[in-house]
Amino acid sequence: MKFISWNVNGLRAVVKKGFIEIFDELDADFFCLQETKLQEGQIDLDLPGYHSYWNYAEKKGYSGTAIFTKHEPSSISYGINKEEHDNEGRVITLTYPEYYVVTCYTPNSKNDLARLDYRMKWDQDFSDYLVKLDQEKPVIFCGDLNVAHKNIDLKNWKTNHKSPGFTNKERTNFTALLDRGFIDTFRYFYPSEEGAFSWWNYRFYARKNNAGWRI
Repeated sequence: MKFISWNVNGLRAVVKKGFIEIFDELDADFFCLQETKLQEGQIDLDLPGYHSYWNYAEKKGYSGTAIFTKHEPSSISYGINKEEHDNEGRVITLTYPEYYVVTCYTPNSKNDLARLDYRMKWDQDFSDYLVKLDQEKPVIFCGDLNVAHKNIDLKNWKTNHKSPGFTNKERTNFTALLDRGFIDTFRYFYPSEEGAFSWWNYRFYARKNNAGWRI
């Protein structure tokens, strides 16, 4: 099966830039989106052959996730069953007979690390949620996890140790998640691959210079 995970940073804007054409070309079994920035009813997508599931943030124009899949699940859940986390539309879980599929948009710690304490609580609660699922059957989860785990996972690691997404606390939490039995599939297949990034700053010609992060 083919899984695609994509932080679209506003789905309505991306639709105007060829999303449907890209979607059709990729022809994935599961298409998991993060940061859709939508409220219910704000977009009407025609995706023949796909089941669509949406989780919206209460705050308008913020966060949000979606999954489009060719495979209808037996059940769908939204959030991680924690009231303090479940108003930002960050998690969708699809249940199948032999596995779970989870997509996640992890909270950003913010430039001044104003949300780092909340992020630490989220990391622990989300990890516990995944482990509970994994005790029942295998879990496939993907998304924007907002952490570059190792130095190899970002271009300018020497100057970013206090930046959100590369603090020691965030990286340690990701290590702890892997220690609980989960696998970073990209690093499993490409353990020494450099320059493989999923996010670039809009400033400083970062995309042109491939000065990115794998998050």
